[in-house]
Amino acid sequence: MTEFGFIEQICQLFAPLPDQGFEGIGDDCAVLPLAGGEALVFTTDLLTEGVHFLRHATTARELGGKSLAVNLSDVAAMGVKPVATMLSIALPRDATQQWALEFMEGYRELSECFGTPLVGGDTTRSESGITINVTAIGRGALSHLKRRRDARPGDTIFVAGELGASGAGLREILAGRFDTPLAAVHRNPKPQVAEGIWFGEHPEVHAMMDLSDGLASDLGHILELSHAGAEIDLEHIPVAAGADLKTAACGGEDYKLLLTADAASSERLAAEFRERFGTPLYPIGRITRGEGLTWLRNGRPEVLDWRGFEHY
Repeated sequence: MTEFGFIEQICQLFAPLPDQGFEGIGDDCAVLPLAGGEALVFTTDLLTEGVHFLRHATTARELGGKSLAVNLSDVAAMGVKPVATMLSIALPRDATQQWALEFMEGYRELSECFGTPLVGGDTTRSESGITINVTAIGRGALSHLKRRRDARPGDTIFVAGELGASGAGLREILAGRFDTPLAAVHRNPKPQVAEGIWFGEHPEVHAMMDLSDGLASDLGHILELSHAGAEIDLEHIPVAAGADLKTAACGGEDYKLLLTADAASSERLAAEFRERFGTPLYPIGRITRGEGLTWLRNGRPEVLDWRGFEHY
């Protein structure tokens, strides 16, 4: 079983049911259009001990912040502002009250940073490890929403930051090096909330998502839903200090925004982005009329069996 094979089975199973006005499964968030040209978006993400984090390698405060950050990143990827969250957590007997309090302090700190109140959730006991589930809610103009299906042939493909630091940090954590700068990056992702809202206001941006499983996998979701192909210039992928090219392409959990934009507007968009945020917007390739992802090295196709994180 693969993650997306399972999701496809779920889609087929629920297809006969009425959608009640919601847009279906496929984007970073579910979408509910509202009157007046606005929309609510909803996302939920699960973190499981031993799969998404190691308790001995991260503090409770860091984990609280990361649990929220990865969900805010999904809302940002839709081009709208996060407005509230809900949290459910299952704790085993060896998770102390002090650990739980520090977890919530980390969650609150990031909530305050982005103005997202905690409005509900659930707590229960776990017989094996910690499980955390967060639901984030966003709101914005329906016309600002960015969907994976809207990439167009000729679009420039951008990433809104350097890649690979988180993957390199995870490698160090697994090697027992917990106190390095890269390990800290992995434990403390920074959602590009302001950047996502800014992209939402720019109609020349067509498709967008956040990079959670790695460029090599995540770009494929845009290509599949847009019925398009892509060419990626390996030499243009922005590799973070301490990482290598393969980690930048496959490592995952960078939570940078991946987007496609009208090629005629791409230079202006990149210049305005740098002026607004003080960092580059990196062009790494283009959307094509073909199918699948082609890696190019100095303009020549290179066969690489590169994949991002796989959940199953």
